[in-house]
Amino acid sequence: MRGRLLLILLLVVVSGCTSESDARRALAGAGYTQVRITGYRFFACARDDDFSTGFEAIGPTGNPVTGVVCSGWLKGSTIRTD
Repeated sequence: MRGRLLLILLLVVVSGCTSESDARRALAGAGYTQVRITGYRFFACARDDDFSTGFEAIGPTGNPVTGVVCSGWLKGSTIRTD
């Protein structure tokens, strides 16, 4: 029972560590289309990033791409592709 409670708590905390609006804004500004947000990405961003938002999209060149948008409270967003 305690293990389940800890797992649920971890999922709730992690789900709050994404910023869908920041990610969509950064991706649209860089020319990405058909963006699908995939949720939190573990170990994909730097320590000083507050949010890690995974995505799948069509890149500016027309090819499918996956990656993560890293962002923070007091900084902009960085797009990292896989």
